[in-house]
Amino acid sequence: MNVGARRTWLLAAVVFLAALAGVLIGRGISNQRPEQPSALHEFLHDELDLDAGQLARIEGLEKQFAIRKRALELELRADNARLAAAIEAEHGYGPRVTAEIDRSHQAMGELQKETLSHIFAMRAVLRPDQAEKFDRAVVKALTADAE
Repeated sequence: MNVGARRTWLLAAVVFLAALAGVLIGRGISNQRPEQPSALHEFLHDELDLDAGQLARIEGLEKQFAIRKRALELELRADNARLAAAIEAEHGYGPRVTAEIDRSHQAMGELQKETLSHIFAMRAVLRPDQAEKFDRAVVKALTADAE
């Protein structure tokens, strides 16, 4: 194989790996995960017969969470841009790419922690009978893909 063909195959492999990394990262922050909390919020509002005080407290929690969630999503987008730049610079799975992947995983973990903290904060507003139903809905949302 001549040098030109080897370079073409190497470039094709790097492009494929970059696209694969983009898909995997995109799936990690795609709309699929936010739908679960939305379904959970719908359940909370539609199925648990919240009183006015509970609604007000939960609305406050939702506003706080929306701000934090948006900030973390923007951080993930910035992480993806840095990862793309690292892939473009290294043309392979080098130390800069590895560092950017680790950085994006940290932000993904923070988003998951914030989401769970938000869920537990909402749960704390509920009466015991409501909390029991809410717990079942949370488990269902988290295991929906496993079924």
